[in-house]
Amino acid sequence: MSYLHNPFTELDSKFKELFGETPEAIVRAPGRVNLIGEHTDYNDGFVFPAAIERSIWMAASPRNDGQIRAYALNFDQPSTFSLTNYEATQVPNEKWSNYLRAMIWVLQQEGYALSGMNVVTSGTVPIGSGLSSSASLLVAGGLIFSSLIGETLDPVRLALLAQRAEREFVGVNVGIMDQFISALGKRNHALFIDTRLLTFEAVPLPESGFQIVIADTNKKRGLVDSEYNTRRSECEQAVTLLKPALPDILALRDVSPEDFERHSHLLPEVVQNRARHIVTEDARVLESITALKASDLNRFGALMNASHESLKTDYQVSCAELDALVEASRTIEGVYGARMTGAGFGGCTVSLVADEAVERFQKEVPTLYRRATGLETTILITKAEQGAERLR
Repeated sequence: MSYLHNPFTELDSKFKELFGETPEAIVRAPGRVNLIGEHTDYNDGFVFPAAIERSIWMAASPRNDGQIRAYALNFDQPSTFSLTNYEATQVPNEKWSNYLRAMIWVLQQEGYALSGMNVVTSGTVPIGSGLSSSASLLVAGGLIFSSLIGETLDPVRLALLAQRAEREFVGVNVGIMDQFISALGKRNHALFIDTRLLTFEAVPLPESGFQIVIADTNKKRGLVDSEYNTRRSECEQAVTLLKPALPDILALRDVSPEDFERHSHLLPEVVQNRARHIVTEDARVLESITALKASDLNRFGALMNASHESLKTDYQVSCAELDALVEASRTIEGVYGARMTGAGFGGCTVSLVADEAVERFQKEVPTLYRRATGLETTILITKAEQGAERLR
């Protein structure tokens, strides 16, 4: 499977080959990397992601027969279904098309009168790497489907509809971060998001001096769904057990580090560990914003490092491969900080790397990682990119 940096030309060409016309609309919606604030979003907490240059691209034109004729360049696979006569269920051998179906389903549920359409999609976001290819596919779909009927969706509404599609159609009880950053990302900024209030602030990243470097463990992620649900349950249990002492709390977001230390004895050890990660991670996000606004990359990096240790020890969602990649990254002089990013049990790490250290990182980290795990790593260097946009 190839991940072209910019598939615009190939997308346009394939659309003309398949459908004999130029697509009326072309959109892109980026993947994301979360700089800090992991597993806090479903606890009403704070996150700090950036949209990345890797995106899902989609080209489409309307049809007048109520048919959806879709084609995925990455898989060389077509999918055809009807707007009025398809079951709202997933198709096992066309996983990518389930996200198109999901977005069409939720838009129809919301009362939008969609037309039939021809669609070609292509992705440069590596699938299964924790960089949110699914959310970007949903956001791209929502943007292009609504565009074809002359509707303009507010980016926040677009993100919420994409979240609902993934929860209610795809069946994954996701938080809002991935859809939010894909829809609302801002070039050269990261987005500080309050996932309870759905308020956000675009925080400028330093204009020069460092790169965001993503390294993929290339380990197929296992246990993510079951362990994700277990962690959610453990966090909810923590809230229930802390409520007698802290009656006003609704989620772990409402527990301060001081309150947690005072009352953590009320929690069983495992639940205590899970809650400690969430409480301290929210605090780290807030401190990291302060550090970034002061251009203190050393402090920001130290908070990233602390985040990984908490995810590894208290939340237990890391794995040997992620830990090896983080450790290899930290051996490079000029790496401010490195941590796992995403749900865990595989996927990617993210590092902030000084410009002068990027070449050494690319040369030495793969060797160290291969020596530790026997696996190869794929390294992506990115800048913070703009959120979803219509290009034609």
